[in-house]
Amino acid sequence: MDQAAVTAASGLHSRMEALDLLSNNLANSSTSGYKLDREFYSLFSSEDPEGAATQLPFVKSQWTDFSQGTLTPTGNPLDLALTGQGFFVATGPSGPLYTRNGSFHLSSSGELTTSEGYVVQGVNGPITTQSQGPLEIMPDGTVQQDGSAIGQLKIVDFKNRAVLEKQAGSYFVNSQPKTAPIASDATVSQGQIEQSNVAPAESAVRLVGVMRQFEMLQKAINLTTDMNKEAIQEVARVGGGAA
Repeated sequence: MDQAAVTAASGLHSRMEALDLLSNNLANSSTSGYKLDREFYSLFSSEDPEGAATQLPFVKSQWTDFSQGTLTPTGNPLDLALTGQGFFVATGPSGPLYTRNGSFHLSSSGELTTSEGYVVQGVNGPITTQSQGPLEIMPDGTVQQDGSAIGQLKIVDFKNRAVLEKQAGSYFVNSQPKTAPIASDATVSQGQIEQSNVAPAESAVRLVGVMRQFEMLQKAINLTTDMNKEAIQEVARVGGGAA
């Protein structure tokens, strides 16, 4: 395969990765607390045996945009939203999970849980209701019931959020357990939910753009292949005539 085809194939591979990323963003545009992913492109440089330089495009890494999503009132006292940087903490099957999705519920035993049933953590452990009375959540995460504090939501952040690895939905795990979370000064709003920070219109436009680039690169590869075939056939025809 010649250099033009190799370059086009490399570009095609990077666009496939970008398509997967954009498609996942759009699929989660209505997932509360979801944070969109973006790609970072770079060039791979190398030299062939004859010393000719080659540069191939590739997606060096993807990164998560942790910018604030829009807060939407729901009227549900168990819906909570964070303003500022930070995450709620829940206990998942394999350890702590971090999320901005504050769509919480009460389990049959009175514990505050996520929609998936993971127990929400307080500063001193799970938060468990003491009666059937309504819950009142203060901006600092203190949970009150019947006029008494029954706990305080554990809200944390990370100095370097690159350690956070996405899980299903709007959850993250700490990929480097030795990097401990830090306290967060985010404020809690009761009766509201944070929407995904994906802008569907922008993501759709980018998706169309990447698909067009993908199609152009496919055509470039096909054109290069056809040109190579014609060149081989011409060489064979000339060689045959000379004989």
